[in-house]
Amino acid sequence: MKFHPSLVQARHASPLGPMILAASDNGLAGAWFEGQRHLPECSGWPQAPEHPVLVEAMAQLDDYFAGRRADFDLPLDVTGGTPFQQSVWQALRTIARGQTISYRALGERAGCPGAVRAVGAAVGRNPLSIVVPCHRVVGADGSLTGYAGGLDRKRALLRLEGAA
Repeated sequence: MKFHPSLVQARHASPLGPMILAASDNGLAGAWFEGQRHLPECSGWPQAPEHPVLVEAMAQLDDYFAGRRADFDLPLDVTGGTPFQQSVWQALRTIARGQTISYRALGERAGCPGAVRAVGAAVGRNPLSIVVPCHRVVGADGSLTGYAGGLDRKRALLRLEGAA
């Protein structure tokens, strides 16, 4: 992924472990659990915990984990992804809290039926864990499949949302 040059970051303590949040001038560009797969090299991004988008993202994540928020209302910057990835990430945002969807059905929503593996790869590269709810995607038989943040976190997020 190619991130906006104005990116800044902040650390956030979540009930599922420390997170790294990143924002550009255009919006929230990243929300990763420390150590998760596909975590970009972010050591060069300046710390800016007072950045308004990061402050709001932290507040909304706290509300989400406390059960007071079902959806996120943040400006997002997903311009680092390819057009295909962006279409999959947009389709992820249509999955309601407490619901799950298969990779195949997600591909259909994204306008690319039959591209199950490519959809899975795009889901795995989602830079906005929780905010863009890739944890709501399951195998065709309903089984829990990969999650860049780990299957234990995926289970916990689905339980929190009433989907597990």
